[in-house]
Amino acid sequence: MDTRRKYPRIPHLPWSLGAGHDDTVLGVITGFAGREVVVTEKLDGENTTLYRSGLHARSLDPRPHPSRDWVKGLQGRIGYLIPPGWRVCGENLYARHSLGYDDLESYFYLFSVWDETNTALDWDGTLAWAGRLGVPTPRQLYRGLWDEATVRALPVDPRVMEGYVVRTTAGFAYADFQDHLAKVVRPGHVQTDEHWMHQAVVPNRLRSEP
Repeated sequence: MDTRRKYPRIPHLPWSLGAGHDDTVLGVITGFAGREVVVTEKLDGENTTLYRSGLHARSLDPRPHPSRDWVKGLQGRIGYLIPPGWRVCGENLYARHSLGYDDLESYFYLFSVWDETNTALDWDGTLAWAGRLGVPTPRQLYRGLWDEATVRALPVDPRVMEGYVVRTTAGFAYADFQDHLAKVVRPGHVQTDEHWMHQAVVPNRLRSEP
């Protein structure tokens, strides 16, 4: 049986304007120094983990919800490709949250793959697995050696973009997660007073839809 693991919370970079009172904000950035990093778009959906035999959201919440039906079907189609003890993590974008998307390649975007030793694959391995599973990864904004000025200068249009995530291109152990990822989130990124799960589901649109 696959061991369920909760996806950790990603700390905010110091210039992330969307950090809340209970979020972790990095004071000094040392973990990325001298390392190759990749910066990808942060998508506004539900963090979801797929296993060979099932799936769950970040909270390990097993409750059914209409917004999860599509990704549940995806797991049913590709779960047999996931090795026992492995898991793939990504964003379930079926339902509109604060932002809407009208040109998605899929309703699931993969951003990390974890093996049976609870180690995240390196970024190139992650891309290879996305291709094997037939799902996209978030848009890449930068890849190269960590340079704070370059990353700070990346544009975040709050009308269409949630923010971005920085991760080392090297793999890492689950226990070291906080040393390998950080994010920037737009201010006011939660725009709804009522939690989206208690509202009517409004689907985002796929690129293939008319």
